[in-house]
Amino acid sequence: MPPPPPPSTAGLRPAAVLALGTFAVGTDAFVTAGFLPAMADALHVSTAAAGQSVSLFAAVYALVSPLLAVATARLPRRTLLLGALLLLTAANALSALAPTYEVLLAGRVLAALGAAAFTPTAGATAAALARADSRGRALAVVIGGLTVATALGVPLGQLAAVGLGWRAALGAVAVLSALGALAIHLTLPQLPGTEPVPLRSRVAALRRPGVLAVLPLTALGMAACYVPYSYSVPVLAAVGVSGRVAVPVALALYGAGAVAGNLLAGRWTDRIGPVRVLTVGYAAMAVSFAALAALAAGQLRSHVAVGVLAFLWGASSWCQTPAQQHRLLTAAPEQASLVVSLNSSAIYLGIGAGTALGGLALPSGAAAVFALAAVLACGAAGCLRATAVRGRASATST
Repeated sequence: MPPPPPPSTAGLRPAAVLALGTFAVGTDAFVTAGFLPAMADALHVSTAAAGQSVSLFAAVYALVSPLLAVATARLPRRTLLLGALLLLTAANALSALAPTYEVLLAGRVLAALGAAAFTPTAGATAAALARADSRGRALAVVIGGLTVATALGVPLGQLAAVGLGWRAALGAVAVLSALGALAIHLTLPQLPGTEPVPLRSRVAALRRPGVLAVLPLTALGMAACYVPYSYSVPVLAAVGVSGRVAVPVALALYGAGAVAGNLLAGRWTDRIGPVRVLTVGYAAMAVSFAALAALAAGQLRSHVAVGVLAFLWGASSWCQTPAQQHRLLTAAPEQASLVVSLNSSAIYLGIGAGTALGGLALPSGAAAVFALAAVLACGAAGCLRATAVRGRASATST
């Protein structure tokens, strides 16, 4: 990767362009939650089965991301980023036109390949172009594309499913991906590729204490978020939020929280450190899920309370990524591209696992779904404490 620019904001400008691409990727990944029941009805499958298309996307992403990083290492970065978004465009067009559930799954596999090629490359490029003291902010800007997608993509997807149908919503994602490719083509400078990192070296990186301590936490924390997220329409209905207006508003509040949590986490990670940011995030996550479980199990209904909790849910979910990536880059600064790609795989492993667990818990009711998410959030807090202590001990010994 090219050396960091001289002291200026130059490193954040490419990050903003790359964020448009991650917005397209994020919209593709998250928009399904807004119309999952409608898609399930159209394809004659259960809501839980339709939700497994999210798990398939996540599993393919996690498995192929390291392989694609090796296979595409020598490609110029702009060429790789363009190709990934064009593949995402074609995949969403196929999903929008899918006549059967099986064709939809094929489209999700192709979309996962495009996302797996784009997101790690975008994150590593932004980190390389940013100054050391603004790396957290650059990562937050790129990941901000994903969080803005949760703020806009999911509620708009739900509105599109009601007004135009879920196929039109996926067609809009295809157009958005094409626009992201055009923006990168017009604005991102030519960047050289790198020497490929063999899979053997990637496995060796996993054995480094600093890396090994962080990646399982990424997967666990994202699993906690996605136990209820992919089934947000039915679980929100269980706490009294349903209809053409209330559901998009609740999802928009979740997305607004996600944007705020991500941006604040990037700034505060640079100021107070990632462990403190994550500690607050996991505590807030556990509290919000426990409160939603109580609302789902009881008779009390309050749109205001659900709105506040949805905002807290989004903020605590997406405060994780800048802090976790910062921990990895500190642990292995000479392998920035490698550890960012491994973290992306861990994110999508968590998304797939959380969606699968949520599908298993859904027949037991929304309270069970939220309670399971709260338990996983508490587990993430315990894992953070253990890995932070281990990391301090390792640093002292060296």
